[in-house]
Amino acid sequence: MEQLRIIVLAAGTSSERDVSVVTGTRVCAALRRKGHKAEVVDVFLGVDKKYDDINEIFNADTDLNELEKKLKEATPDIPDMVNKRKAAGESFFGPQVLDACKAADIVFMGLHGSNGEDGKIQGAFDLLGIKYTGTGYLSSAISMNKNITKLVMVSAGVPMPSGIRLMMNKEMRTDLKNTYSLMMKEVGENVGFPCIVKPCCGGSSVGVSIADDEQSLVKAFDEAFSLEDEVIVEKYIKGREFSVGIINNKALPVIEITPLQGFYDYKNKYVPGMTKDTCPADIPDEIADKMKEYAVMAAKAVGLETYGRVDCLLGEDGQIYCLEMNTLPGMTGTSLVPQEAAAQGMSYDDLCERLIEVSFEKYQD
Repeated sequence: MEQLRIIVLAAGTSSERDVSVVTGTRVCAALRRKGHKAEVVDVFLGVDKKYDDINEIFNADTDLNELEKKLKEATPDIPDMVNKRKAAGESFFGPQVLDACKAADIVFMGLHGSNGEDGKIQGAFDLLGIKYTGTGYLSSAISMNKNITKLVMVSAGVPMPSGIRLMMNKEMRTDLKNTYSLMMKEVGENVGFPCIVKPCCGGSSVGVSIADDEQSLVKAFDEAFSLEDEVIVEKYIKGREFSVGIINNKALPVIEITPLQGFYDYKNKYVPGMTKDTCPADIPDEIADKMKEYAVMAAKAVGLETYGRVDCLLGEDGQIYCLEMNTLPGMTGTSLVPQEAAAQGMSYDDLCERLIEVSFEKYQD
């Protein structure tokens, strides 16, 4: 591939900000090793230095270790900054972000979670004529909302755990005892125990809990509703956890994720040594092939372009369940898609370039 000028867009305002920072700096380092002029930009905080000519950013050669540290240090202040910017009626995009993205040959989307993976930025970039990696705004929006994802995938024949959606508003928060009582009744009638509670639009398993009884369900509600006003409660299915990466509607080798304790939550996802990852997964070929088939079905159902990742579960009854679609999979040191790519002989650096290649194909089509 010829040398490209690339902005790796990362960080942002979601609960997955720090994960995005790691994804962004790792991807940027890989693209530099491949000979490209790449720079990481925080979509919310913007470009540090004021450039008279924004094209100069591609010669900055920023120290990525220092940048990662600096962006993570800013994370605790982000919520207050968001509120102040909203009150002032200022743009979500930080200083010179859009100028830098317009100047790039392509933007590598290293964002995770809301205001990054939900289609809003993708839609803005489409209007501005900015090329970016990953799928478009509509499939991003569908996949970000777990309730809509379930409706779309199940209607396409993709097996998923049964569950319900619960909503919270300001009035309901004034009487949580009664609100939770009504919600627990609905859970008891439609889902039962044990169940899994998760924010409808969150990622990286932030705010996800397993509830075995009403007491633990209240704690799960507290955690999930502290993050969002919309929550999904699903039947808990005991089994083995897997994931399948998708590039251009072709499945990568299936990977099994075995947490050393608990389930595949935020800590187990991002703390090295907390899980045992096996790729290719040690399962019969017919099961692996079926998982890949469902993953591709799921990708087509939501209209996924370029690449993504489908999380799956193999129940003790032998049934396969798809859990969710990730349209901007993590690219950290413990992330799954890079491990799956490595299992078929593709290095991390080559994977980053491959994701750019398939993203360019989207614009050719």
